[in-house]
Amino acid sequence: MKAITVEPMVAGSARLEEIPEPDAREGSVLVEAIAVGVCGTDTEIVEGKYGWAPPGKVNLVLGHESLGRVLDPGSSALLKKGDLVVGIVRHPDPVPCPNCAVGEWDMCRNDQYTERGIKEHNGFMSERWRVEPEYTMKIDASLGLLGVLLEPTTVVAKAWEQVIAVGQRAFWEPRIVLVTGAGPIGLLAALLGKQRRLDIHVLDRMDSGPKVELVRSLGATYHSGTVAKLGFEPDIIIECTGVGDVIADCIRAVGAGGVICLTGVGSGGRLQGGLPIAETAAHCVLKNNVVVGSVNANKRHWYKASEALSKADRAWLAQMVTRRERPADFAKALARSAEDIKVVIQFAEA
Repeated sequence: MKAITVEPMVAGSARLEEIPEPDAREGSVLVEAIAVGVCGTDTEIVEGKYGWAPPGKVNLVLGHESLGRVLDPGSSALLKKGDLVVGIVRHPDPVPCPNCAVGEWDMCRNDQYTERGIKEHNGFMSERWRVEPEYTMKIDASLGLLGVLLEPTTVVAKAWEQVIAVGQRAFWEPRIVLVTGAGPIGLLAALLGKQRRLDIHVLDRMDSGPKVELVRSLGATYHSGTVAKLGFEPDIIIECTGVGDVIADCIRAVGAGGVICLTGVGSGGRLQGGLPIAETAAHCVLKNNVVVGSVNANKRHWYKASEALSKADRAWLAQMVTRRERPADFAKALARSAEDIKVVIQFAEA
């Protein structure tokens, strides 16, 4: 079968090649790939920045945002042939650490977890793949191809859970939410915020185009420019850019008792106005603010994300998938443009 593979830490090594059929030891559920979403993680692995092949292997099959159709449900009593499913990305470490032992593998303490298409476990960019029943999520059939959005939705489902957990340390009635970044994670964070009936504001660099229209059609308010010039104090900020300057501005802009959730991973930046670290900390302390990081998701978040997508307007979700490419054109999928939101590599019809 054909698969898109890469030799981790070797830039430019990605290719479409023939590989053996998936080994039954990888899971009893056999799945035909329909589509795989492309994100910045895939691009960085292809650029040789990180990535880990399975033990004893040289190459890694890419892809962690999956959508497939069950060919053989194997030992699963809950699946049948033809069901649309996605594969859960992170698997717990074998020790296990205390968190992995109770199913909170997104909070792994010893970094011995594995991740499909990223760390020591082949991903989903192959014509067929296998998965264990317990790491398989059946999705609402009415979503069709849009089911490929489930994995990024799990990221923001966890982020929202973290925000609410922190906020409930005291009496708290949040109303205004700022989402920084209008990429897939930012737009999905805004969607889940609207489902909570909050006043959602989204900030990005673009002043026109599909991102702007998607925010407005969601019933949220779009802003371009900087956080510092917004003119209001959000109760919640979900930061999805990873840009140092934006993060610094968020720390200054959040309202008293507010929560900032960081979901973007980046580098660089400054403290606003050259503000010393101690003064930045004092700003948080005196206003009872919290900055929390959130990454990955466990099975609870996959269920919450599935519920959120099932409730979402299909026409709105469809606008997020701005481009589809064939496996043979995977390089085009990895080369994103300013107009792209979510690009998918499509293996078969949904």
